[in-house]
Amino acid sequence: MKTLFVSDLDGTLLTQEGSVSAYSCERLNPLLERGMVFTYATARSAVSARRATEKLHITAPVVLYNGGLIYDFHEDKVLRVILCEHDVAAYILNVLLNYNVMPFVYSSIERKERVSWVQGAESEGMKRYLSYRKGDERLSPVSQREELLKGRIFYFKCIGPFDLLARVWNILKYDNRMICIFHQETYHQDFWMEISPREATKANAVTFLKKELQCERLVCFGDSSNDSDMFDVCDEKYAVMNADDWLKAKSTSVIGYSEEDGVAKWLEANSGF
Repeated sequence: MKTLFVSDLDGTLLTQEGSVSAYSCERLNPLLERGMVFTYATARSAVSARRATEKLHITAPVVLYNGGLIYDFHEDKVLRVILCEHDVAAYILNVLLNYNVMPFVYSSIERKERVSWVQGAESEGMKRYLSYRKGDERLSPVSQREELLKGRIFYFKCIGPFDLLARVWNILKYDNRMICIFHQETYHQDFWMEISPREATKANAVTFLKKELQCERLVCFGDSSNDSDMFDVCDEKYAVMNADDWLKAKSTSVIGYSEEDGVAKWLEANSGF
């Protein structure tokens, strides 16, 4: 039975340094060469995800932006993208700004990805996020809030303290036009809120890939809230030891810590390759 194995990245496959460890690469690359169908589903962008996994020889398409984009690096093409309708994007932005939450707005203009925000209104978490991405060609600060709605919008990312973001989350999470994920940042004390069109989920993305790659079975690995819906559609689901307790309760079993190469060790022992 052909199986598609899918792992979350941050807090699951990656170490605290934000990369795949040398040990995991040494264990996983031979399995990939022998035919294991393995990919990842992440909230990261194509640029960030590729940098984090550059030593891992994945040839299957990958899931980005929590399911908003499915990209085939091997063929250099987009397989699927879920866009926000303009009125929905405008509503999201209005709610966020009314609560003094400045988002990063991800859009596509003339086939180029753009990450926009109003310059000078960055939270401390946003400043730190930007400090790690100096030279990123996607970064496009603007001077007026209206400019944030240009292009084909597919994703909003907010970074800030719990109390501030929680107020907005308690409004947007009930809107059936969107999916709103709220969780603590993996490597810092800030919280993240990620907002996408309703169909842009990891669950929908991995189900699409299962059919696209002609697999009969889905096995996934994760650690937090943005993996929950993916767990719901997989035949087997494994939470790493450092995962949220409620996600562990949904899992088939709990495996080793992300820092101890739990995913690679499980695949080496159980993938059949």
